[in-house]
Amino acid sequence: MMTEQEFTLSVFTENSVGMLTRITNVFTRRHINIDSLTVSESEIKQVFKYTVVFKSSQAQIEKLIGQLERLVEVFNVFAHKNEDIIYQELALYKVKTDLLSNREVEQIIRESQARILSVDKDFIAIEKTGYIEEIENLFTQLSDFGILEFTRSGRVAITKPMR
Repeated sequence: MMTEQEFTLSVFTENSVGMLTRITNVFTRRHINIDSLTVSESEIKQVFKYTVVFKSSQAQIEKLIGQLERLVEVFNVFAHKNEDIIYQELALYKVKTDLLSNREVEQIIRESQARILSVDKDFIAIEKTGYIEEIENLFTQLSDFGILEFTRSGRVAITKPMR
């Protein structure tokens, strides 16, 4: 039996229309579910980086990379285990403004190292950057007081120095 583990794939491509579809189709054909997908320009102008998080076996990774590298617009593909990268996600929470006067909520925000982005007469916007477990933990704690809205980004990652 093949054991699955979490991988982060960095796919460097040209900036061309339909590239996202072509990349996700490779995952679909292999029946691999994508847990997180982030796309942005890389450190090289006009080269885009797709950061894809998913669970798979090592054997399946090799085949996946081979298929992605066959796409004309793909320059390079790298698979990383979590211990080989530095990564974070960003989450935004919207809660009622009257919770700001609640000492317990104030303490939860402070202890989770989140920050208040905006205070409106009806709501406050809170930002939390961190690992998914930290983001989910804050969500759970704030849920007891009522969350009006919540959104989370995909993973952003850079590689650790080579050993």
